[in-house]
Amino acid sequence: MTDVLAAFVSVLTDALDDHAANGADLAARLQLSRSHLDRMVAAAAGESPGALRRRILLERSAYQLLTGTGHILDVAVEAGYGSHEAFTRAFTRAYGVPPAEWRGRPDRIRLETSSGIHFHPPNGLRVAARDEVSSMELVRTMVDHHVWLLGEMLGQAATLTDEQLDRPIEISVEGIDDHPTLRSLLSRLVGQLGMWHANLTGQEYDFSVEQQEYDFSVEQGESVQSMRHRLADVGTAFAADVGELCGANRLDELIVCPGENAEVYTAGGMIAHVLTFGSYRRTLVAGALHDAGCDDLDSGDPIRWIGR
Repeated sequence: MTDVLAAFVSVLTDALDDHAANGADLAARLQLSRSHLDRMVAAAAGESPGALRRRILLERSAYQLLTGTGHILDVAVEAGYGSHEAFTRAFTRAYGVPPAEWRGRPDRIRLETSSGIHFHPPNGLRVAARDEVSSMELVRTMVDHHVWLLGEMLGQAATLTDEQLDRPIEISVEGIDDHPTLRSLLSRLVGQLGMWHANLTGQEYDFSVEQQEYDFSVEQGESVQSMRHRLADVGTAFAADVGELCGANRLDELIVCPGENAEVYTAGGMIAHVLTFGSYRRTLVAGALHDAGCDDLDSGDPIRWIGR
């Protein structure tokens, strides 16, 4: 049931501005019948798919009224309403005052709901954790993943010849980093922290609204000085984000990433992702620095740093 809700949230994020898409269309994207989707979402979220979508669009409208200066009619059209009057009626029912009055004296953006699903600025959704997951459980899950992945790798290695097994390794970065350099890896390591901190706090990180994807232009040919300035901001901030999520046992909270194909992750999964790919990139950087004569980082091994 939770998997269906997460999948629906992903589809909903992708279809917020597709006002021609009705409940049957959304169900078809999930390869479910309309009635089955309605039952599953209502049972998991406490409101029907249609009601959930309308509420999310109203929350986004409130955010747009608060942060923008455009005409209310433009906000109404973006929310899928055909007229200023229809939008005003719906907004007034939800927030207690008409949109023009709310804009002058803004109150809460989030509307009451038992589902914990809300619009998350600038263009995503956030689903509250349904179960408490502690940082200890996350560490155990990461260790379990490590053991499982090692077993899968051994299973695939068993299909190879001795010549393949004993061939010297040339690092393959296909699908992870294209043509990596010391500069590009360092910039991506900083950018990874900045991107996820932006997502968690409702900010944008090089997200192209037109292309509905991240363009990472800030990381193109970035100077080391720029990286150090960015790390000073986002390094501590991301660490604080993780500390807050772990301290509140909110690692099961769902994070919806915008884009042409919106994706849904848990906060714990995001942290595991950052640490896994961060570790891979750090290892490459440590090796490149060593080759350049900078050999005092102990290969990036955290065991002694943690001990200190």
